Amino acid sequence: MREDIFDIIIVGAGPVGLYATYYAGLRDMRVKLIDALPQLGGQLTALYPEKYIYDVAGFPQILAKDLAENLIAQATKYNPEIHLSEKIVNLEQIGDKEKFFKLTAENGNVHFSKAVLLALGIGAFVPRKLDVPDIQKLEGRGIHYLVKDKLIFKDKKVLIVGGGDSAVDWALDLEGFAKKVTLIHRRDVFKAHEDSLKKLANSSVDVKTFYELKRVHGDEHVEGATIFDNRTGDETYLEVEHILIFLGFLANLEFIKNWGLDIEKNAIRVNCKMETNIPGVYAAGDIVSYPGKLKLISTGFGEATVAVNSAKNYIEPSSKFFPGHSSDLVPKKLKSG
Repeated sequence: MREDIFDIIIVGAGPVGLYATYYAGLRDMRVKLIDALPQLGGQLTALYPEKYIYDVAGFPQILAKDLAENLIAQATKYNPEIHLSEKIVNLEQIGDKEKFFKLTAENGNVHFSKAVLLALGIGAFVPRKLDVPDIQKLEGRGIHYLVKDKLIFKDKKVLIVGGGDSAVDWALDLEGFAKKVTLIHRRDVFKAHEDSLKKLANSSVDVKTFYELKRVHGDEHVEGATIFDNRTGDETYLEVEHILIFLGFLANLEFIKNWGLDIEKNAIRVNCKMETNIPGVYAAGDIVSYPGKLKLISTGFGEATVAVNSAKNYIEPSSKFFPGHSSDLVPKKLKSG
């Protein structure tokens, strides 16, 4: 077999891809990790590095950037080959007697492997925006779709728009840090963790349900916002310096739709072994769809181990699908070291 053919290529360096990289190394697989972003960590580092995460085992709470740092240290333990700022645009199986996969990047680079694991998260993501006058000109000057530096909100008046986990979590996180926090949501039902909603109800955050953003004010920077009650149309002016808009992200999987994968509602359909319809290609994390799927980091970690064990068994049929417990595993890399 050619030297440039890896055991497995993992596409996507978010939390699931990073953990899969580590686990594949633990199973003595030669790993290449590829991601379109310029840094490791996926959404943890690109979208909400300062956000606390509460549903990862072993951590009552942990900042996204700290979780990413831990995962990166773990993922690089067995020295995978890492390629960043490379968007894979084509995947095909080639070869006659010995088949393997050829992955082509947008920049023309090609990569080869015996198996592939797609840990693409939600795909190419862009924040969902509002059609509000003057909002576009103030993006980056008081209008935010993610938080990279919490310190800019210190002692400031902040308006948060949204009703999901990000909106509620940041409202709670900025309480007492910002001068005042107002949270508006177009409905009176929130899509956030129950515990967070209990904390919100007992917080000093000014929660306004059935309110929407109508206009932002300011020339060089946000100075205020007009909100309105969507039941009555009554308007209220708020003096604010920052507006955080958390309405989710639009996923784009167009770049994989010609790869021959079975795609259902912007997700790759897999079975219980994380196998796609293409033998040798696996998927895990938010990108996958199967009955009972939960889009959580914690479930993604489990899917990553299933996918890696499946891939190991695929490229090496004599190996066991269940390798035993980690305390019993001593990778060859460590034995020889």
